[in-house]
Amino acid sequence: MPAAVRAAFETELRRARDAAPDTDTMWDALERAHILSQAWAWPHTRAHWHMFRLAVRCRDRAETVGQVVRILVAGAGSVTGRVPYGNTGRTAAGLLTPMPLPEDLRVLLGRAGARPADAQALGTIS
Repeated sequence: MPAAVRAAFETELRRARDAAPDTDTMWDALERAHILSQAWAWPHTRAHWHMFRLAVRCRDRAETVGQVVRILVAGAGSVTGRVPYGNTGRTAAGLLTPMPLPEDLRVLLGRAGARPADAQALGTIS
């Protein structure tokens, strides 16, 4: 994970932690961390772990179960390049549904040279 992407990823994890008890802001930060982490197995799995913890805290059974599944497959998906780039990582988003990247994250990932193959094909990273 390039240094600039790692710094942004860690910033989003801190933002999620510091936003407690505002769960809307916590989810927003974790979704952004997830998008940043998708190409790298360990950070991607960490993002889902933090999402799992928040789902438990919110007592959201469907999200909790969905995050368990994602924790199990995140690392392998990153290693094989089979992740839906731009996906927020939430259960409602669908496990394999690619989504447009937020503009600031698209620019950051592009500048860092993080150019996942199917993100380029989708035109989500220039």
